[in-house]
This record gives sequence, C-alpha cells and structure tokens, in this order.
Amino acid sequence: MTAHIRQLPAETVNRIAAGEVIERPASVVKELVENAIDAGAREIDIVTVAGGLSLIRVTDDGHGMDRANLNLAVERHATSKLPADDLLDIRSLGFRGEALPSIGSVGYLSIASCQHGARDGLEVIVDRGSKQPIKPAALNAGSRVEVRDLFSATPARLKFLKSERSENMAVSEVVKRLAMAHPEVGFALTTGERTGLRLPRADLSGDGLLQRLGRIMGREFMADALPIDGERDGIRVSGFAGLPTLHRPDPSQQFLFVNTRPVKDKLLIGAVRAAYGDLIPKGRYPLLALFVELSPQEVDVNVHPAKAEVRFRDAGRVRSLLIGALRFALENAGHRATARGGTLTVETLVARSEPPAAAPFAYRATSQAAASHLPRGFSDAMQAPFAAFDEPSADSSAAQDEVAPDLLDHPLGAARAQLHETYIVAQTRVSVVIVDQHAAHERLVYERMKKMLSNGGVARQGLLIPAIVDVGDEEAAALNDKADELAELGLVLEGFGNGAVAVREMPALLGDTDIEGLVKDLAAEILDNGQGFALLDRLEAVCSRMACHGSVRAGRRLTPSEMNALLREMEATPYSGQCNHGRPTYVELKLTDIERLFGRR
Repeated sequence: MTAHIRQLPAETVNRIAAGEVIERPASVVKELVENAIDAGAREIDIVTVAGGLSLIRVTDDGHGMDRANLNLAVERHATSKLPADDLLDIRSLGFRGEALPSIGSVGYLSIASCQHGARDGLEVIVDRGSKQPIKPAALNAGSRVEVRDLFSATPARLKFLKSERSENMAVSEVVKRLAMAHPEVGFALTTGERTGLRLPRADLSGDGLLQRLGRIMGREFMADALPIDGERDGIRVSGFAGLPTLHRPDPSQQFLFVNTRPVKDKLLIGAVRAAYGDLIPKGRYPLLALFVELSPQEVDVNVHPAKAEVRFRDAGRVRSLLIGALRFALENAGHRATARGGTLTVETLVARSEPPAAAPFAYRATSQAAASHLPRGFSDAMQAPFAAFDEPSADSSAAQDEVAPDLLDHPLGAARAQLHETYIVAQTRVSVVIVDQHAAHERLVYERMKKMLSNGGVARQGLLIPAIVDVGDEEAAALNDKADELAELGLVLEGFGNGAVAVREMPALLGDTDIEGLVKDLAAEILDNGQGFALLDRLEAVCSRMACHGSVRAGRRLTPSEMNALLREMEATPYSGQCNHGRPTYVELKLTDIERLFGRR
C-alpha cells in the first residue's frame, strides 16, 4: 500500500505543538506567569480550580496590549521576544512562539488586556482552536488570561494526569520557582477556595532575596544560609546556599536559575554535588538557591520544549565558577553548624520532660507514704522551712580554675566539663555548646591530611618495630598494588609472606592509632572500588578512613587545656562544623532557649 503525504490541518498542528509544550496544568501556569513577568508586571495573581483543569486565571498589572498585538498574540509563531530574529539572543522568559495558540487549541482561552492610559480594554477568545473576533472588555491596566476546560479538545490527555492535589502541588512549585527569581514581583496563588501562597514584593538587594527565599524555603534555611557571590569572564554566580549540616533526603530544595529562568540542569546539579563533596552524607542533598547570569549568546535556552534545560557554550567555565564560589563560601563559614541543632535539642528535652497529667497526684501520694516510713528527724526536716538551703551544705566551688574571661568571647567558648568521656561542654557569654570530641577531631585530622597532601605529601613517622597485619591473600595483593599511592598518603607498607603486610611508617598526624584496624579498612576500601581506581582520586574516602582511626576516640578523658585546644582549632579550621560523614560536630543552646525550657521566658 502506497502512503500518501498530506498537509495537516492547522488545528491538528496546534494540538501536536500543545503536546510538546503543555504537559499538565502547571505547564500552562508557567507560560502565562512568564508572559506576565516579561510584560513588566509588579503584581501577579494566579487562581486555579480543580487542579487547573476547570480554570486557570492569571491577572497582572503589566504593560498590556493594543488591538494589533492582542490579535497576533494567539497566532502561530508570533512573538514580541525576538526583535532581531536571533535565536541565541533571548532576553526574556516566555519565548517559544506557540504557547498561547497551543493552549487555545486544547481548551477555552480568553485574553483581556488594557494598556496603561487606555480608556477601554480588549478581549480575544480562542475556543478549542477557533479564534473569535476581538471585543471590548472591562478591566484595569494590565492583562487577564483565563483558560477553562483544559484538554477538553484532547480528552485522552486527561487519563495521564494525576490527582487534583498533585496538580495543585505542581502549580505551586512552578509559581514558587518563578517567585524566587523575581523578588521584586508580588505573587498570590489561590487553588480552589484556598489562598496557598502570598508573597509581597521585596527589594532586589541580598536581604530582599533572602526574605523571599525564606518565605518559600523556610526560616531554617534563612538561619543557615550562606551568601554566594562569584564572577569571572562575564559569568556571575549569586544566591544563597545552606550549611553542609542542613540537608534533606531529596533534591526538592535545590533551586537553580540561569538568567532568572528556573532550570534542572545536570551540569549545575553535578557542580553542586562536587562543591559539597564529603561535607554531606551520601544520599543527602544540601538546600540552596543559585542564580547564574551570563550573556544570552553564551547559553542556548531553547533546547527543551518546556525550557527546563539549557546548553552552555563553555560548560567548563560555568562549572568551575560555580564550584569555586560555593567552596569559598563554605570554607569561610569555618566551624559553623546548623542553628537547628540547638533548637532540636531543646525540643527533644521539652518533649521528654513533660510529665503525665496525673503525675502531681501520684507524686504527692508517694511523698506522703515515703515520709511516714522515714526516721522522725528526717520526717520533721521534710516539713521544715527551706531557709536552711540558702547556704550550701558543702564546698560547691568548681574543681578547675576560674575561666579566663576572654575565652568566653570565642565562638565556641571555654571548656567547662567533659561528660561520658565523649562530649565537651563549653560556655560562651550567651550559650552552652556541646561538642562531640571524636567527630570534631576526625574533621580536624582530615583537613590537615588534605592540606599536607596538596603541599607535597603527608608527613610520615617510622615505627620502631614494623607492625605485621594479617589481612588475607586478596587484601594483601590489593594493598601491595596501591603501595606507592598509600605512601603519598603517609602509610608505608610492603608484603610480608602469605596474606600479610608489614607496616613500616604511618602518617604522623595519626599518632598512636589502631594500625591493624586501619589497614584492614583500607584493604576493604580498595577491594570495594576495584583495582582500577586511583587512591588519590578517592582522596576524601581514604583520608576520611585514616582520620577516623587517628582522631580522639570517644571514651578518652581530656584535660581542660586539651579541650580548649580542640575548641580553638575547630574555630580556625574550615568545615569543622560537620564530621567526615556529614554529621554536626557540635550543637549550641542559646540561653534564651534554655530559659524557655524552664519557663523563664
């Protein structure tokens, strides 16, 4: 049978185009809100009903359109956003040329617009591909776009949509992303009968952007956000990134923008992962909102129908700048850990300290019963006034010397005690700090090893008597194959018969450590990653393993001077707010929070 080629009718062409651009109601909201932003709107109001299938209404106070522009707005391949027909010079959000006619081909589209200073507004309607004549409309300056009965012309598409709640969430996510990139624009989103989002206008300063991000990403992000600002060769990276100790099990709180356009770009996501590196646990994702700005000629934003992906002319430069800007901010954050740690501690204490409702009555009965069985003197004393407690019954002075006042001014304060031979309790003028000594020292050793390696190699210390470690034939062979690289990391070993190695030198930083445990762990690390990988390429994993074995162990008693020395080194070492596994090394309890715990505030 011979196939006959024929020209498709305009309605079918529009519906095919709609299938590329309009995946769900959220896609329509994205196109309409982007058009409003491009039109210079200062306030945008979005309303959806039934997840956007019954109604989507976007109202703005932008420039509006005259009759000629309104007539062309719903025609195929008509746009105001390519003045020079240069596809590589796109300076707006909404360009693809087919969005409005595509929307009108699969539902009921009404566009009413009024220019500033005009006496009357105008309206055009496209009903499932059928364009109606322009008519007068009553509205204030700006535009109002309504889409009703979406996909009524293509009912098969309805089968692929999710629940109303899921569609509302997708709409909300689209609006949030656009609002983050445009803090100077006010947004209001109503889904059904509920106003789900209201964002007042903010200024374009860093504080204004952070306020907008905080309303979307939460107060927790605002407290732990680091400003990001880097520029090189005409490319700029700005925004805010959370501390490494602030992370989530999914990337839903990672927002990336290119020339104010929200994107989900693999290059940028990979750069973020590389910048945080070993600072966060595997399978966790940092919170951030980053904005990349560069010349439109350096990026192609039209490679994806939904404009969710971009292609950079020089991807390497963009990646390098993004990694550098993030690492600079993270390093300058020093020992900072998430402020949420102290809040969570107080919340946990509050939850565990709340007595059951009947506790006062039970306590009273128990106290009376116990008093009746006590000797007469004790029983009488329990009923006596509390004046005797005004004076201490024994020497209550601290065992250690008085703390130097200047130590209290340090960020981590002065060491006051060690609990369970594991946790250092320190005091500042406004807080109490609890430090995990093993986790903190592990990070300090790790950072020292990385610095030594970058400066030519890790300092080694010879063993008076070589340590013989039985590891098994396969493990011994793996260690011997990597002996040269291990030597650069400060560990010198050689084969010693069947299934054993002799360790002759150790990294000086590790001191008196468990050599057997370290060697066996490194052998397992090599075998898990295969013989082909380079140890130096797995620097963070190998050094982290060594640092863990060489750090101050939990259960070791420290003197006050040792504890204070650890605190001072934490303050001077980048990334010391989290251990090598991404967990916080300390929590800080503000006095104000502690006072609330005891009802003093």
